[in-house]
Amino acid sequence: MLGGVIMENLAKFPHCILLTRVGQFYESYFDQAIEVARLLNIKLTSRAYNGGRIPMCGFPFTHLDKHLKVLVQQNQRFVAMCEEFPRYVPGIPKPEFDRRVVRVITPGTLIDEPFLNQYENNYLLAVSCAATTDSTEGQLPVDIGLAWIDVSTGEFFVKQSTLEGLRDELARIGPKEIVLDEALRLDLRHPIRTALAEESSFFSFIPPSGAATPNNSEVSSTDDLTTPAEESLSLLTTSFLPSEAAAVNILSSFLHANLLEHMPTLTSPNREGTGDRMQIDAHTIRALEIKAGAAEGTTKGSLLSVIKRTLTSSGTRLLARWLCSPSTSIKEITARQSLVEFLHVRPNLGEDISQILGDMEDASRIVQKFLLRRGDVSDLSDLHAAIAAWTSVQRRIGLERKMELQERGAIREDQWASVTALMSRLNNMHELAKRICLAIELAPVANKALDAPELPEEDVEADTTLPPSTKSDKHSFTMDWAIKPSFSQQLGDLHARYDSLLLAKEKLEREFKSLRNVPTLTLRCSPAFGMHVHTLRKKNHGKLDGVDGFVRISESASTSTFFHQRWSQLGGQIVETAQNITAVEKETFEILRTEINALSTEIRRNARIMDELDVTLGFAKLAAEMGFVRPVLNDENMYEVVNGRHPTVELGLLNSGRVFTPNSATLAPDSRLHIITGPNMAGKSTFLRQIALVTILAQTGSFVPADHAVLGMVDKLFSRVGAKDDLFRDRSTFMVEMLETAEILRRATPKSLVIMDEVGRGTTVKDGLAIAFATVHHLVSVNRCRALFATHFHELADLLGYSDNGKGLGAFSDVAFFCTDVDETEDGHFAYSHRMRPGVNRDSHGLKVAQLAGMPASAMAMAHRALSMLHSAPPVEAQKTLDLISLGQKLTAVDQ
Repeated sequence: MLGGVIMENLAKFPHCILLTRVGQFYESYFDQAIEVARLLNIKLTSRAYNGGRIPMCGFPFTHLDKHLKVLVQQNQRFVAMCEEFPRYVPGIPKPEFDRRVVRVITPGTLIDEPFLNQYENNYLLAVSCAATTDSTEGQLPVDIGLAWIDVSTGEFFVKQSTLEGLRDELARIGPKEIVLDEALRLDLRHPIRTALAEESSFFSFIPPSGAATPNNSEVSSTDDLTTPAEESLSLLTTSFLPSEAAAVNILSSFLHANLLEHMPTLTSPNREGTGDRMQIDAHTIRALEIKAGAAEGTTKGSLLSVIKRTLTSSGTRLLARWLCSPSTSIKEITARQSLVEFLHVRPNLGEDISQILGDMEDASRIVQKFLLRRGDVSDLSDLHAAIAAWTSVQRRIGLERKMELQERGAIREDQWASVTALMSRLNNMHELAKRICLAIELAPVANKALDAPELPEEDVEADTTLPPSTKSDKHSFTMDWAIKPSFSQQLGDLHARYDSLLLAKEKLEREFKSLRNVPTLTLRCSPAFGMHVHTLRKKNHGKLDGVDGFVRISESASTSTFFHQRWSQLGGQIVETAQNITAVEKETFEILRTEINALSTEIRRNARIMDELDVTLGFAKLAAEMGFVRPVLNDENMYEVVNGRHPTVELGLLNSGRVFTPNSATLAPDSRLHIITGPNMAGKSTFLRQIALVTILAQTGSFVPADHAVLGMVDKLFSRVGAKDDLFRDRSTFMVEMLETAEILRRATPKSLVIMDEVGRGTTVKDGLAIAFATVHHLVSVNRCRALFATHFHELADLLGYSDNGKGLGAFSDVAFFCTDVDETEDGHFAYSHRMRPGVNRDSHGLKVAQLAGMPASAMAMAHRALSMLHSAPPVEAQKTLDLISLGQKLTAVDQ
């Protein structure tokens, strides 16, 4: 029978690794067992089947999580979980088992697995396109729909984007798995497939709703709480654009096909508008190290790691989202800033709230577990603690208001407006907290699960006769129950009966001990002997022989075991009552789960409010620690920052005992583009990145590292810095630079901010200079955006008409020029000033960097002589090949 179930499931889920629960093990069979054994590094064996032998492997169920991490997270395999369910038949003591696949685990559908990163969202993203015709015919989709969900938290979003912006959306959202329409599986040249390949994304395919899936056509569930896919979609897609509705359709179909019995009812997603958030392209997110540092796979050195002061995992996830998609709404940003300032000037209040938030559990993921028919009593306790924390925050803020009123005699409502608005949106959860408190003991207990604990392998069948004890002694009948007896009359009656039966057991045990003075006698239950009387042979050997009712059933060197009718009947009543209590506890837990699910929207809203409070409180702490100031934001095309600083570099310098050199910058309508020249290592690239990071921080609602800041809203942020080659796709470093430059020139708008570093450096001087000039001309005349352009081509300043007033000429009158410099001493030492000044620096001081890098003295001497001769000769561009050959020979002759 087991073999038939396995063959049937392998046919239903051919794309999955099938793990089948058999007792205390998960097992794999047939050819899949060979692959599973190799991936998990476990022993491969075989078993008899249909007259032959087939490969098989397995592992204890307690090792499931670590093996799922290897299969799903590291190797990106789909795993179909086939669980077993006991089915009791009257007259047969041992149950039979039904087995069915209850869930397919994929990288994007993790729920509460221990290896799920609590500080990151685990998004599943569906991408749809308006046209799915063969891309070779030239019909390309312009608008695409995006729908993404974090199954572990229930956060659900939808947006319409463009094919050109798809890579940027992928970098911003950071999905763990992407789902496409099945129609794109064979169209390898489709532009969406190409974009996903560019980002090395993991993607899957699914037929849109209407195609048969295992969930709605082949797998039945007696406790399925999901709504049909068609009904869900009718609620979800009525108000969305066609591309968005198609993406929701694909996403919903994939969830139904894989979550199966854990599929929740989808709520309406949050719709993101194109103009609601600053668009940061994929390269910029990586180049500015917003979420991840230079060391791949870590956050060390990233903007997120430097400014993170959040105390909750959900707050950290919100902070990461804000950094990758800052707001473009002045109203929204101002509200966040006001909350930051409110907490910044009240440090004592901030410390008290921090203590409350620091102990709070992740309510978003807790309620999502309940919606997915998972979770246990410990989650009830954690949810109660979260509700208590919400109440404590409200009370502490109320106390702060009361104290201010007493001290000042009046309340500045303008200062309190933001926090008052935030707290007013909190839903009252007191009744739910009371219900949870009525049901469970909130103090830690040994067992918080409702199901009976798993027994050792040799006692696999014990759970059919033993109550779910939490004691280490498996023969004990004293229980740590999950639900309080006082929760319901039924539970109270069952517990009263159970307690009376335990008293009867104790009385019977004393009676048996007194019959022949056997102090070591105990009444026990085991899978091997059922209800039995147990004694130690030492000093008690033969005492119960011949006593009426005692029938010896086993004897060892140290113990004797007897059957007795009275204990067998009483023990059976104890077990039956314990099983009834367990069943009622499960029913009670389902009642509480249903009540929580009914309030899931309100709970999520409260959790989201606490997340925002956590992030803004972190911003307030950051401002106090690092001396950040509140920026002023407006809709003008300007950027004015006095003594701005790069937050990541500044912290690194402070940790090494050094001080960051601040710089000011003003981008205004009469100086929209700045040309930055200067030596290597003098801070040009840091300055460019600093400008971008200050903008990002300002539009997330944070204070910024500066003495003063007035910023015009930025709709898109682009950077062309730090390129490297892409040999896998046959792209040189220069080609990568040109691709990034071309994308910026196509997409930047007058409201955008662009930073570009050394465009054209990867080719000849003439070609590079021409490309740099053309790029600046396009930014000034076509894009008309705010931009900073760092270069070592000081000739570019001449091409742009650099004059004594520090501006360009003609079409470049809006271009300003700034540079960094080197301070040299009489003894030959030098130091980088790192301070921007108006003008053009025509010396890159590259030899000084080479000297700092430790080049051999002989090589440095040769470089100095070569540079001296090149300076005294005509420009390299004007020299003939023979002249350069002659110069090279002179240099080597001097060296000899």
